Amino acid sequence: MSSITLNERWRRSRFIAGEKATDKPVVLSHRRIFILPTKRGLGFLVLNLLLLLVAFIYNNNLAYLLTFLLSSVFFIAILHSFNSLSGLTLYKGHGKSVFAEEAAGFEIHINNPTPIERYNLQLTLQKTENLTLAADSRRLITLYSTTQKRGWHEAGTVTISSTYPLGLFRAWSPVQLNLKVLVYPKPASADAPLPESSSVQSGQGYNKKGMDDFYGIHEYQAGDPIKQIHWKAFAKGQGLFSKQYGGEEPTEIWLDYDATAGHHVEERLSQLCRWIIDADKAGIDYGLSLPGHKVAPGHGPTQAQKCLEALALF
Repeated sequence: MSSITLNERWRRSRFIAGEKATDKPVVLSHRRIFILPTKRGLGFLVLNLLLLLVAFIYNNNLAYLLTFLLSSVFFIAILHSFNSLSGLTLYKGHGKSVFAEEAAGFEIHINNPTPIERYNLQLTLQKTENLTLAADSRRLITLYSTTQKRGWHEAGTVTISSTYPLGLFRAWSPVQLNLKVLVYPKPASADAPLPESSSVQSGQGYNKKGMDDFYGIHEYQAGDPIKQIHWKAFAKGQGLFSKQYGGEEPTEIWLDYDATAGHHVEERLSQLCRWIIDADKAGIDYGLSLPGHKVAPGHGPTQAQKCLEALALF
């Protein structure tokens, strides 16, 4: 664990945002764990001071005994609050890409390598997840954060806290892991049809696989229409094949940024995003043309991912 200077140790942001983001596992120790009394703890402290005042005024030994007993409970609770987090290890997980204005999920692995069960743990990002971690166990927790725009969306600070055992103190640790997901543009409404293919523009008519005479089969590829699967061969255990049809060669379309209608960049990207989703569902070969970047025509989940990533990072 790298050392930090005295000024860095007392920097206010450490108590709220934590230390610098890291890809490495974060072990919770005295350097990362902070403790303050809760409202219940402050009330408990005021009550104890009043008992001490009463014991002093009336010189009552029983009042002194009760005061010292409650004081010991108060200070022992500090140690137990610290132990509720000490030794836990947080690892970053994976996050799946989402569309703008959807909630991005960030996976966090929590490891408890000690023989002590951890009660009343809370993990907070935008919302709070509660959990109890058994001894020598690991849990996977997914925290969600609402996205607003395309591009990389970072999780920021994740706070793990606990008020165990009596709720007199809150122990917390703000942790920054390099958690981020790629956010695609928000798809436009499905009003505008897909751009015409080259065969349409030349007057030959729009063509899709499966519209002409059958002439053979080929090994199934991701993105082939389900209606063209050779189910009889599959039922006989011969493998998964797709039927091929004669006639024109399958057409392809280009989704061109410059030819897309829109008043601003985000509106055009939103429309291109909608076309990518529609073309992928239809099993059409399509390419993407952006200023300074092109994605060659293709189909299937890999092609859709390439195109959506290009839009997100444009």
